[in-house]
Amino acid sequence: MWDERRYYAIDCYLKQKYGEKVYRLALNGGMTCPNRDGSLDSRGCIFCSPAGSGDFAQQMGTPIARQLEAAKEQIRRKRNCRKFIAYFQAYTNTYAPVNYLREIFTEAINDPDVVILSIATRPDCLPPETLDLLAELNQIKPIWVELGLQTVHADTSRFIRSGFTLECFHEAVRSLASRHIPVIVHVILGLPGETREQMLETVCHVGSLNIFGIKLQLLHVLSGTDLGTLYRKSPFPLLSQDEYCGLVADCLERLPEHITIHRLTGDGPKDLLIAPLWSRAKRSVLNQIAQTLKMRGTWQGKYFGSNGQQ
Repeated sequence: MWDERRYYAIDCYLKQKYGEKVYRLALNGGMTCPNRDGSLDSRGCIFCSPAGSGDFAQQMGTPIARQLEAAKEQIRRKRNCRKFIAYFQAYTNTYAPVNYLREIFTEAINDPDVVILSIATRPDCLPPETLDLLAELNQIKPIWVELGLQTVHADTSRFIRSGFTLECFHEAVRSLASRHIPVIVHVILGLPGETREQMLETVCHVGSLNIFGIKLQLLHVLSGTDLGTLYRKSPFPLLSQDEYCGLVADCLERLPEHITIHRLTGDGPKDLLIAPLWSRAKRSVLNQIAQTLKMRGTWQGKYFGSNGQQ
């Protein structure tokens, strides 16, 4: 199950399932978000960039087939690859009429090089007709749904303006699981005011649910966000690289071994990143996490002491 990284990396899962590396194509479905269009708020989540977390996605308004080809071409300039995940990343990708969703999702799933359709969305944007569509498409090729939870703590959730409750998130997970649709949960580590214990509580809670995978995301303070404005006006404490790498190891020790790990840090757009600047060296961060796990004798879900005993 695991490779030398000591956790159940999604790359390992995909190689086991498809026999080779599978690459992600970040797409833009042209949607917005209830936190931006005035339904809940007009400001977005406090940390969210103007691109709706789709800074690396293809351009809005371009036909999906063209986005797929452009994204494939970008990757194939560097790597020999044949299989892809079509990832609807920007904004809230189920926040549209079901007929429109059917059109764009079907266009993506019918691409012969696409083996998985992954859809990032909010837990409060999954009405029954959309869930039924996803279940229908899941019979053609695997569908993953990525839910942005970020934290289980109500005070932090209000501060970041998530706009939904933990129970709403639970209901979305249950509804997707009942339709046999794998769920990947996004968690942000380092949100203002949260202690290490609170962050670990979030990860432990997520690990107790019926989910397929998790993304652990370092908090990035970005220009053009309300969080960026707040930080420039009154800087708040951020995790150091040493603190973050140790925290990620703590998280992995607490996650069940069957949960796939889709991310351990994340990329902040270099032209928008205000802090922490050490996060620009992503390879260095991943290497330090690997060394931390090795020094501790940690494998996902387990900790082995120096004598080899759990």
